[in-house]
Amino acid sequence: MHTLYDSDTFAVVHIFANGEEVASSHSATSNLGPQMPRHGFEIVDKRSGKEVYLDGSWAELFQQQIHAWQQNTPTQEEVEDTLEGYATLAQTPVVVH
Repeated sequence: MHTLYDSDTFAVVHIFANGEEVASSHSATSNLGPQMPRHGFEIVDKRSGKEVYLDGSWAELFQQQIHAWQQNTPTQEEVEDTLEGYATLAQTPVVVH
């Protein structure tokens, strides 16, 4: 887990898949079939107290956004505007963080 962004309004955490742990548990239970480790991003809207977890194609799109930010450093307002768009997807209340 790696915190990518933290402000008064939003927090963004990159959650990594633990490929080694999946591989070792897979060898112990080979009858389950192959398992693909996945990573994702958790975006917390501190104003509403809700979060959204992006994985799969949503995570890939967000990863592309991060790469674009690395190429052209955005202002905090630009980052917050982008996160606001993702925050509209947030439905899960933050219980413990």
